[in-house]
Formats: sequence, structure tokens, C-alpha cells
Amino acid sequence: MRRTTPLALAAAALLLAGCGAQKDTGSSDKVSAPPRGGTPSPTRPAGGCTARSELTAADHGRTVCLREGGEIRLTLDGTAARPWKPVAARGTGLKAVNSGFVLRPGDATAAYRAVSAGTVELTSSRPLCAQPTAPGQVSCKGIEEWAVTVRVSQG
Repeated sequence: MRRTTPLALAAAALLLAGCGAQKDTGSSDKVSAPPRGGTPSPTRPAGGCTARSELTAADHGRTVCLREGGEIRLTLDGTAARPWKPVAARGTGLKAVNSGFVLRPGDATAAYRAVSAGTVELTSSRPLCAQPTAPGQVSCKGIEEWAVTVRVSQG
């Protein structure tokens, strides 16, 4: 008789925990994970606040400093099966501006101009797993969250 090793059991548990999620190119499948280290982010330069920032799903958990009068744009790449909700902004200091067209179903885009000193939290979410398309398929109720804090400073 064959013995099942703890490693095989752990691998099976991790496989089941994925609940059939498919990886989307250009986005992260990690839920509420802080960004990985390495090179400095272009949205957070070493010298302080910036006049322009562009954000993606990889910026989840970051704090961005934007100078008053500056602009921030974001694009969250999703799919029709796992669409991002529209971006919500809570706080003061940013004013929504035209972000352009969304070209693919499931994407979320937004753009803001920094109009006064303050702090704003930008958030969105999407299903962690695609919903089943046929009876008997596995489904999950997981949600992938995205949040960035934008601090607007004067001049």
C-alpha cells in the first residue's frame, strides 16, 4: 500500500484553495498582498511628491504622494469573467476627470486631478474566481481587493 506524504497533502490543499482561479496576464492573483520589494515604484519617487502617476493592479497597498495640480490615472486589467468594479474614491483632495475609453470588458479605468491638500483612498474589487459556466463546476465566493492611498500636498 502507498503512503501519502505530508507534502502531497499540502500540495493538494493548496490546489483546492485556488478554487479554480485562472491567472490573468498583467494582474495579480494575490489577495491583499503588499507589493514586492525591488526597484522603486514610478508612482512613489524617492524625492517626494510627483506631478503625475499611473497606477495598475500591482500598486495595491501603496501610498502615492501627488502634488496639487497633478494628475493620477489608473488602469486595472480584468476579464469578462472576472471584472473589476468601478473605482471608488473616498476622501478629499482629488477631482475625477475623463479617463478615456475602456477598451476591454472587465477593465476599470479612472483619472483624477489633485485640486487641494488631502488624502483619498481609491478602491475596487473583483471576483477571485470566474463563475461556473456549467452545472456541477466548482465556484468560490472570494474577492480580490485593490486599494491605494493618495496623499495630495501643496506645491
